[in-house]
Amino acid sequence: MSDLVTFGETMLRLSPPDSERLEDAAEFEVRAAGAESNVAVAAQRLGTPSTWLSKVPETPLGRRVVGELNGYGIETDVVWSHRGRQGTYYLEHAGKPRGTNVIYDRENAAVTTAEAREFDIDVIQDARVFFTSGITPALSSTLRETTANMLKAARRGDTTTAFDFNYRRKLWSPDEARETLTRFFPGIDVLVIAARDARTVLGFEGDPRQLAHKLGSQYDFTTVVVTRGSEGAVGWHDSVVHGQEAYETDTVDAIGTGDAFTGAFIARRLDGDDVPTALEYAAATAALKRTIPGDVALVTQEEVESVVEESGTDISR
Repeated sequence: MSDLVTFGETMLRLSPPDSERLEDAAEFEVRAAGAESNVAVAAQRLGTPSTWLSKVPETPLGRRVVGELNGYGIETDVVWSHRGRQGTYYLEHAGKPRGTNVIYDRENAAVTTAEAREFDIDVIQDARVFFTSGITPALSSTLRETTANMLKAARRGDTTTAFDFNYRRKLWSPDEARETLTRFFPGIDVLVIAARDARTVLGFEGDPRQLAHKLGSQYDFTTVVVTRGSEGAVGWHDSVVHGQEAYETDTVDAIGTGDAFTGAFIARRLDGDDVPTALEYAAATAALKRTIPGDVALVTQEEVESVVEESGTDISR
């Protein structure tokens, strides 16, 4: 039994070396990449037994994804499908003024047909935390219903529900996202949301502290974490807002930073830390992730503690 269970799509990420153009690339680096599996791996690396749920095609590419995730130490509980394909995305790294470019190729992926009845719901109800993100319901109408059903099942089992708003403009419009995701809010205990998404999608105004307080007050969340990129994050809990600055880091690959943050935050809360301490560990894990190629935060707890210690924080409390 895992303490953390996550649900969502994991793609194969293909990227040319260095800053080569996709149209001219002669070779590609291939890695598994998905928000929910990234969160599971980050939590696992900090000592939280984690399971990733999904629907995966019974193909060499599908097996490639599952095999890689198993290699990171998480459990994979998947529905194997003979219909649908393995989603992929292409990542072209570049600095200014080109910028990093992402091209999704995930249409008709097997996961888009996943229904809650296909999974062993006991896996969710036996966990301490169930996590998914706003990316999953953006992929299909079926997954919107499945996400709702899984959140309801978790609540029935007294499993804490955690949700990363994770708005992706390449998947749907702000209006579509707001209409769908706010319907899930009554079933969510812990909300993680970027300040920009709270403003752009939900129409909230104010600085991150004000956003966290407004979200926590308006909806029945237990905890709200508002991320603010290079400026860190704030966390609302018991009507108190706690701030956390970002740690200095050299960025090798920024993709997956938010997932690393969320996975570490959940792991430390499960371990009994208060919200300020969990935010410290989350920020340290996010900083380390930016130094690692790929989507996954292959960090150790010792490395995370070292970053926190160097900041002058007393982690013995």
